[in-house]
Amino acid sequence: MATSDHDAPLPPTVNLDSLRTLGADVSAGAPDGDPATAWRRRRDAYRVVGPLNRRKFTVIVVGTGLAGAGCAAALGELGYQVHSFTFHDAPRRAHSVAAQGGVNAARARKVDNDSIHRFVVDTVKGGDFRAREADAFRLAEESVRVIDHLNAIGAPFAREYGGPLATRSFGGVQVSRTYYTRGQTGQQLQVATSQALLRQVAAGTVTLHTRQEMLDLIVADGRAQGIVTRDLVTGEIAAQTAHAVVLATGGYGTVFFQSTLARNCNATASWRAHRRGALMASPSFIQFHPTALPVNAPWQSKTTLMSESLRNDGRIWVPRKAGDDRAPGDIPDADRDYYLERKYPTYGNLTPRDVASRAAREQIEDGHGVGPLRNSVYLDFADALTRLGKPIIAERYGNLFSMYHDATGENPYEVPMRIAPAAHFTMGGLWSDYNQMTSIPGLFVGGEVGWGYHGANRLGANSLLSACVDGWFTLPYAVPDYLAGHLGEPLAPQNHPAVVEAAAEVRARIARLTSIGGEQGPEHFHRRLGQILYRGCGVSRSVASLTTAIDEIRALSAEFWTDLRVTGTEGSLNQELERAGRVADFLELAELMCIDALDRDESCGAHFRIDHQSADGEALRDDEAWCFASAWESTADGRPIRHAEPLSFSAVPLQTRNYR
Repeated sequence: MATSDHDAPLPPTVNLDSLRTLGADVSAGAPDGDPATAWRRRRDAYRVVGPLNRRKFTVIVVGTGLAGAGCAAALGELGYQVHSFTFHDAPRRAHSVAAQGGVNAARARKVDNDSIHRFVVDTVKGGDFRAREADAFRLAEESVRVIDHLNAIGAPFAREYGGPLATRSFGGVQVSRTYYTRGQTGQQLQVATSQALLRQVAAGTVTLHTRQEMLDLIVADGRAQGIVTRDLVTGEIAAQTAHAVVLATGGYGTVFFQSTLARNCNATASWRAHRRGALMASPSFIQFHPTALPVNAPWQSKTTLMSESLRNDGRIWVPRKAGDDRAPGDIPDADRDYYLERKYPTYGNLTPRDVASRAAREQIEDGHGVGPLRNSVYLDFADALTRLGKPIIAERYGNLFSMYHDATGENPYEVPMRIAPAAHFTMGGLWSDYNQMTSIPGLFVGGEVGWGYHGANRLGANSLLSACVDGWFTLPYAVPDYLAGHLGEPLAPQNHPAVVEAAAEVRARIARLTSIGGEQGPEHFHRRLGQILYRGCGVSRSVASLTTAIDEIRALSAEFWTDLRVTGTEGSLNQELERAGRVADFLELAELMCIDALDRDESCGAHFRIDHQSADGEALRDDEAWCFASAWESTADGRPIRHAEPLSFSAVPLQTRNYR
């Protein structure tokens, strides 16, 4: 392949050429011209499929979160034959329920000077200019329809006294554009969307497959034509073919083992697609949520997310004196450092997540951490309770306060919460063009499994929004445009060589995992991998930490394939086998994450290289060399190829982020 011009030097001690090869640039395929009108112009140019022909097409949608359930329901209602797959026992159990704080929309119903343009500025700037500008405009434009649609299908949004939908603010913005359902927004949106999906199941346009895990992608004749799944109850391996495949399988934050995600969240569907040829964009762009509960014990299996919405009324602080062990109520204001308000007076406690997480980590590492393990900071509601009263705070955050009390035994109405950064959202994911189609024709992505909207850092409440925009208002346009070119083509038969080969490879991989006969279960390796990543590719990264992490991951992978123990059998319910396959994929993904972080010789957003920071400790971008999205290709010899999608900004000119 041709060599890209997008390369930048690293210290001579690092031989990047031994870790990766440079490939040709890739194109977004976004309409030329004004990005503000790109989505309208693209919609007008899309081909459509006539109502009588829609039933002739079969589409697979993997995942039943907001993106997957919305896409399946929308395509089903249009008349396509849809197969919806989830490894849960019901679609409403998808992980979208965990996003508590709210969903953004540029509806400008508050008289605070919000607008679509301001939304785009906040999103592009919040992502530190490593997102696709035209995608941010689409996100903003469709956000207006998203709220009206979700309200119509039953999401119980909070309302002002006179009836209008209520909003609040989130990090990285100075206006109020976040719509919410108390502290249960993801859960309530997921319930409404799942009901819309089940309505299509009842209508016969959607076939729902529960307890099915996708283990491979079927690529035939150069395009995606199906998936291979394992029945998690019976162990049966089966293939389902289709004219197009949509992956809406979420992010890969659980690669860190201890993360805010549910334990069963994984990267297998997206990583198997990557191994079949789908490019992986910027895998090292990982968001560490600043408002998670700290790890309190070595046996802890995950962290718990406390919504960013709490930062609207909670104040974050640490003792000014390192090692101060007084109870928080005994520390007067003069001895407290409200460090976000001090460092970023314009945004205060609502600084973007990457900035807030780095600031918290800095305080903890400098000895100002609080709690039994000195690994957290305070989130204090005393001032808000005095100003607003307990009933108002309970109305806004009551379930979050109850959750904190249940998890810690501490009453946040009486003592400050303790919070700390934790692995959370992945801005990286499968690379896709402006049509949400990956480098494999016929394979589309929606929600967190993709990459285009958030750049190097996601603003809070843009997660639920991007999933809903993709599911309800992007993929239902883009997928039919692709299908229109395949009218009259039959589904790939079960005896197609590509179908047979993919199923055989899945069986061989399972047999290999179960036949190792080692001493350690998959969780042993997963926990160690998480420790390596937190040290080497965490909130801060360096050349030394990343090169060490790559060596450690390779050694751990070799140990995994010689000392793994999988109890039970292949042909039955076997959660150890499920975990083993996921950890095997995590090991490969983790190495690519570290290579990507080492390759990107700059700081941007949540990718903070300590060798690239300003005099006051802020991320230092290198736009001349690195204003592009990395898109990685895996090769048979194990040395990935890095392609690049050049990024340009016309509506939001390149600028240094400043939240002071």
